[in-house]
Amino acid sequence: MKKKVLILGGGYSKERVISLKSSRAIIKSIKKTHKVKFSDPCKNFLKTVKTFKPDVIFNALHGRFGEDGYIQSILETLGVKYTHSGVVSSMLAMDKEISKKIFIKNKILTPKFIKIKCNIEKINYTKIKNYLNYPVVLKPINEGSSLDVFICNNKLSLLNRLKKMRHYKELLIEEFIPGREIQVAIMGNKVLGLIELKPKRKFYDFNAKYDSNAKTEHIIPVKLSKKNLDKINKIALKAHKLLSCKGVTRSDFKYYKDKFYLLEINTQPGMTDLSLVPEIAAYRGINFGSLINWIIKDASTNR
Repeated sequence: MKKKVLILGGGYSKERVISLKSSRAIIKSIKKTHKVKFSDPCKNFLKTVKTFKPDVIFNALHGRFGEDGYIQSILETLGVKYTHSGVVSSMLAMDKEISKKIFIKNKILTPKFIKIKCNIEKINYTKIKNYLNYPVVLKPINEGSSLDVFICNNKLSLLNRLKKMRHYKELLIEEFIPGREIQVAIMGNKVLGLIELKPKRKFYDFNAKYDSNAKTEHIIPVKLSKKNLDKINKIALKAHKLLSCKGVTRSDFKYYKDKFYLLEINTQPGMTDLSLVPEIAAYRGINFGSLINWIIKDASTNR
């Protein structure tokens, strides 16, 4: 059945460009089967909802204000069906400190971490060295797409990065886990599949994700024993359910010394040409248009 679908993209976050790429890909895939309109929350979004009267709002926003519960609370107030996770799930998943505490409480292995306030003079560097040891990973608490994520090999490199990240009120310093990068997609409370990434860069950062020149190698199927395949799939599904996520999510793991470390769960996976969930879906025989239509059918309120 043909529906009126409002694609919500762009937004205020540092991932605006990626969100616009996702939006264009989504529009292209469904414009012949649905009545589609695009809206940027920066530009009279509420007026567009009122005049267009959509059956479904497809949330193609990424990053802050798009996948942290903020826009979801507005969508719930509007009473229009929308895609992906709801208010609380989005907030929990986007806040790396809270989500990691939930993982730890539920016996899901995640890298050790310390939360710091960006007051360089008051940071306990001895604690960082003793508890985490170098190298460490420096990252914002609530950004996506590996934005402003850096590996620091010693105190000096950490100090230099911290000076450049003073605009963040708080940051996480995390234990660096080497090993394989594996990501698992969940679709409707079932495991869709997984993919392994071999970046040419130090790790799977923003450029490795979205720049085709980075030449990150994507490997499907992932070479793991059946026992370990079952294990990582169960962890990803458990995390998805723990945070009460909806629709499609993607969990990012490191696999090292026969252990899976859950780094984070993404409630708004990218839908660009280089995005992983569409690639995993395609391997499972679900083309991009079918994936987008499934997400639209899954839309609801009270998520």
